[in-house]
Amino acid sequence: MRTGGTDGPGAPPALQVCLNGSRGPGDTAAVPMSPASIAEAAALAVAAGARDVRVHPRTPCGAESLSPRVLAPVLTALRAAVAVPVGVTASASAEPDPGRRVERVRSWAVLAEPPDHASVDWHEPGAEEVAAALLERGVGVEAGVRSGTDGPARFARSPLASRVLRVRAEVADRDPATAGATARALLGSLVVPSGVPVLLHGVDGGTWPVLRLARRLGLGTRIGLADTLLLPDGTRARSNAELVVAALA
Repeated sequence: MRTGGTDGPGAPPALQVCLNGSRGPGDTAAVPMSPASIAEAAALAVAAGARDVRVHPRTPCGAESLSPRVLAPVLTALRAAVAVPVGVTASASAEPDPGRRVERVRSWAVLAEPPDHASVDWHEPGAEEVAAALLERGVGVEAGVRSGTDGPARFARSPLASRVLRVRAEVADRDPATAGATARALLGSLVVPSGVPVLLHGVDGGTWPVLRLARRLGLGTRIGLADTLLLPDGTRARSNAELVVAALA
């Protein structure tokens, strides 16, 4: 597992870029879908200052997938393009059936080099089993806990809590006027083992208020077309790299 991009003593928390998420060309042509476009977008985002990359690998028809045949070309292209940790999703958006999701993760044994980390949404059925399968494969677990769900409570009870790479606190509140308060409430509900870092981020209208809060609190955060299509001034972002530049400004 790569160690590049982690925070050193006294260093500010690293910024993750999430390149596509559930978005597609219908949202904006800037969303990368193919292995080549994903690698190009990652390289530009890392050059702009991102220190961790997350992607939702897609089939040629655009569907999210956990199949090693889909992951392999994406990971190969990313490894050639960037020297920072690379992660993927392991959520229901890529494979709705929990048992099938575990099987998919175990099938990553055929990959020459697995992803450095994978995100598991703790409110989803089968989250514990998927996380355990990732740990068996030597893949870091990014524990996703979302506001408005029982994810925080379920994570607090999890025997795997101390073994995760980090907790990703996602604020689902899209209202820029209230997202900050929702973020503080979410953070207040978290029980995070000592030494496990927290990455806080928002989506759509809540993206920038939550990102600014994360910075003020000294927490890790993320940005990318997966979260928002807009720059802080409301104009359309032309790329993931442009969002990274704005996040670090």
